[in-house]
Amino acid sequence: MMDTKNDGPNKLNMNEIMEECKTFFFAGHEATSHLLVWTVFLLSLHKDWQEKLRQEVMQICGMEIPDPDMLSKLKMVNMVLLEALRLYCPVIELVRMASKDMKLGDLMIPRGTGLVIPITMIHRSKEYWGEDSNDFNPMRFINGASKAAKHPNALLPFSMGPRNCIGQNFSMMQAKTVIALILQRFSWSLSPDYQHAPDKNLTLQPQHGLPIIVKPLQL
Repeated sequence: MMDTKNDGPNKLNMNEIMEECKTFFFAGHEATSHLLVWTVFLLSLHKDWQEKLRQEVMQICGMEIPDPDMLSKLKMVNMVLLEALRLYCPVIELVRMASKDMKLGDLMIPRGTGLVIPITMIHRSKEYWGEDSNDFNPMRFINGASKAAKHPNALLPFSMGPRNCIGQNFSMMQAKTVIALILQRFSWSLSPDYQHAPDKNLTLQPQHGLPIIVKPLQL
């Protein structure tokens, strides 16, 4: 976008540049914040994993603010974030338009056809993820995302290929940092007032919010 030439074939006018900036803000803020919401939700249900992650964070980071080197070593934190993205992906579907006539498997898709990729259905498919596809099991990512399922591209939180999310590494770095800082200082559990109602409102979010009970680890 910065290199766009006003007289080039890919020129953008001011309105288009503003829309691109809005997309950066929306994708960078909304998606990451809701990833954190669902991760906190899952860790409030699975206190054993909350404690495993806390031990990993304390071992690698202590009470310091994590730097990039520390973040790269938080393997279990990364596994839990990937599992949260699988079960409660903020972006529940992708929409694409065929730029030319093409064949997809046994289907002929004419140019201009709109395609919807149902991420949630793929992420919870027993065909790809096994009989425990609806269960929280971060260990499925012990060998990385590409080997977690029966198909290497079955995990699609940031899309795939040349149209994948340009900010995926930054988003994961943000999420790791925030989760690590929370784990260093607090434990939490789900409030009895919580009502489980995931709702599609551009991104997947708790319809009634996420009330939790937070306890400081150090007084």
